[in-house]
Amino acid sequence: MTDNETLQTDLSPVLACTISRDVQNFDLLIEDMEAALGEQWGDLGFTEAKAFFNQPEAEALEFVAIAIDETDEEKLVMLGEIIETAKQKGIKVILIAEDVSPAALHQLLRQGADEFVPYPLPENELQAAIDRLHAPEPSEPVMTQAAAAPMAHAAPSNRDGVMLAVHGLAGGTGATTFAVNLAWELAIVDKANPPKVCLIDLDLQYGSVATFLDLPRREAIFELWSDTESMDDDVFKQALVSYEDKLSVFTAPSEMLPLDLISSSDVIAVLDHARRHFDYVVIDMPSTMVQWTEAVLNAAQIYFATLELDMRSAQNALRVKRALQAEDLPIEKLRYVLNRGPKFTDLNGKSRVKRLADSLDISIEVQLPDGGKPVTQGADHGLPLANAAAKNPLRKEIAKLASSLHELGRDEAEAA
Repeated sequence: MTDNETLQTDLSPVLACTISRDVQNFDLLIEDMEAALGEQWGDLGFTEAKAFFNQPEAEALEFVAIAIDETDEEKLVMLGEIIETAKQKGIKVILIAEDVSPAALHQLLRQGADEFVPYPLPENELQAAIDRLHAPEPSEPVMTQAAAAPMAHAAPSNRDGVMLAVHGLAGGTGATTFAVNLAWELAIVDKANPPKVCLIDLDLQYGSVATFLDLPRREAIFELWSDTESMDDDVFKQALVSYEDKLSVFTAPSEMLPLDLISSSDVIAVLDHARRHFDYVVIDMPSTMVQWTEAVLNAAQIYFATLELDMRSAQNALRVKRALQAEDLPIEKLRYVLNRGPKFTDLNGKSRVKRLADSLDISIEVQLPDGGKPVTQGADHGLPLANAAAKNPLRKEIAKLASSLHELGRDEAEAA
């Protein structure tokens, strides 16, 4: 224990402890613990944590916050024992992690950690995690965010939701990052009257939406795709998983499947169910053009095509244009999204963007800034940017787009 964090057992019992190699390495955690608990918390090292749990002073403990970074990955066995001992004593565990590998995080979560918060701590996220720990237990067991239950609001309705597809014109153009964060921003765009949003991953082979949100890939997905003719509202609802009770997700299957396993009629059946139950349906498409791509293009109001300022994106955009025009498909639905666009002061970059658009005879309507390392870190931690790095420039741009889409949809609904 530190001298400054003396554990008290009389008028001010210790309600929580941080456990770390050196808590001074996590200064933001110190600030958030003081904001949440005042002086009713203490600090423990790894070696003394297990012993302290058996002390009388630990009886009032409500939770511990275990703070680790990449240096601590070699101590996973010890950390697992700390978590298991805490759980045996009825003490909740919040895991605070900085630059820790997903494999290590998953191992510790499987051993019983109740909550995970990335470090540096997003604003108010520690308090939100504490509030979730204090939330009353439901009468029936529910899954955690890492194994979330289907969305309750996927009950039968006739919403005729707006469909927004996202298709990467080349690998690494940020299509899944854009789709996941657009869906999340739409889900939180109106706090007073939040829209119901469904995110569908149609990449049957490399779909990573589940990874980006730390959600399970359920066997029900494969069963549904195998027999869409028998699909009803209950079957569709059981295939969904929930992210923070605000976003419904239809993940890719757990196993890699051929893209021609499903047909256009299968895709249309799933999209029709989604459209009826949700206000917005965001579809993450495979980069490959398949025979059912046409079905999604026809069903979507907007078909976002992500690209970058390079030759491969330019060539692929031209090939997609030609393919759609040859089949007389609604190419006017395409909205080109430039990932890692030039900064405001980069005049040379802006000139390159204009030349790219002119040479392809397209309009690049959305330019997304480079979000940097926090984008990858958020994805590795299973968090949308709004939760991982709320002030990130990429997050702000996607939030503005979601807001404008929602306002446009609301205006059209009022006019109708």
